[in-house]
Amino acid sequence: MVSLGCPKNQVDAELMLARFKNAGFEITADAGVADVVVINTCGFIEDAKRESIENILEFCGLKKEGRIKCVAVTGCLAERYRDEVAKEIPEADVILGIGANNDIVQAVLTALNGRKVESFPDKLALPLSGERVLTTLPFFAYLKIAEGCDNCCSYCAIPAIRGPFRSRPIDEVVQEAEHLARNGITELVLVAQDTTRYGEDLYDKSMLPELLGQLNAIEGLKWIRVLYCYPERITDELIDAIANNSKVVKYLDIPIQHCDEAVLRAMNRRGSRRELTALIKKLRERIPGVTLRTTLIAGFPGETKQQFAELCDFVKEMKFDRLGCFAYSQEEDTVAAKMDGQLEEKEKHRRADIIMTEQATISERLTRKFIGKTVEAVVEGFDRYAECFFGRTAMDAPEIDGKIFFTAAGKLPIGRYVKVKIDGVMDYDLTGTVIEE
Repeated sequence: MVSLGCPKNQVDAELMLARFKNAGFEITADAGVADVVVINTCGFIEDAKRESIENILEFCGLKKEGRIKCVAVTGCLAERYRDEVAKEIPEADVILGIGANNDIVQAVLTALNGRKVESFPDKLALPLSGERVLTTLPFFAYLKIAEGCDNCCSYCAIPAIRGPFRSRPIDEVVQEAEHLARNGITELVLVAQDTTRYGEDLYDKSMLPELLGQLNAIEGLKWIRVLYCYPERITDELIDAIANNSKVVKYLDIPIQHCDEAVLRAMNRRGSRRELTALIKKLRERIPGVTLRTTLIAGFPGETKQQFAELCDFVKEMKFDRLGCFAYSQEEDTVAAKMDGQLEEKEKHRRADIIMTEQATISERLTRKFIGKTVEAVVEGFDRYAECFFGRTAMDAPEIDGKIFFTAAGKLPIGRYVKVKIDGVMDYDLTGTVIEE
């Protein structure tokens, strides 16, 4: 199984893997010895689509050489470009939309018997819960609390690909979290397209604060992390839940995309620079030591030089702890794709690079402030070449943010939480020595 794109897609892959396991398949990480390869694709932006297609073609090449019997394509690219995938990549034996994930095993068995399978049922048939084969490190897991999106940002194809927003019942989410904790998971990472909207469709209000409180009470959990919080839905109640629940890490991922009000309106987003500045000030006051991550889009259609300059100034003023800036990707069948004022690719990337260069300076200054301090970190592995351990602090989300590299007197198992005294920095990463095990 090759799962591309976001953690939400990874959860879908883990659900499919459990179905294969229960059907008697042996799961391997080595494609060279596999009979079947499933590529769970991403189709969000151009770079992700290119990566998905490259993976499909690579494994179709192995099939042509006789080393693989069946290539299955699932996920967002298959859902979004069903006809194109079938036409352009006829070597693919199975092409399933997201609503057919429950049928993956039967589809593969059919293909192994010589018949191609293409199936695209209703997106709402996508399973949101069930047994999973975790593909993360043994101490942490993603917990998908909702699927789909109704925000309809003008640049985004997710509502068309994944369908409307739909939450999982809170009891079901808590039960899964308890199951994961009983099986050794100490860090939960909550994901959805918009976690701050969790529960609105089922309970007529956001239930994220209530969910965090219930998860905080689960024995065995140590870190609970929330990703993808939309700024306009970060309420005082949610801020209190993050501040007051000891296991909820003081880390917020807030994809704001821009600060200029006119650009935000064109994106079908809410807010303004004034409102965003006030929110960030409040978060830092009410959650002492909070780590703030955001994502931005540079080169949105019609973005003027003045609006881009304001975005640069905003980045300098806010000094986000973590920030990613992406060049706008013109996605077909989105409102923004048809807007006037499309910028040249070179200019979009130039603007994104300017933001990231500025952020690199900010990050270095912020990171250097940790030299001489002691932080808690979780062990993720040992680097044979650097001859040191590596891991993360509570300030860093898995597979997104930086690392911490550290030495220790003895062996440390993966998943151990240790105290590390910081003695240096490397770009976005920290270095140090374990002082307590």
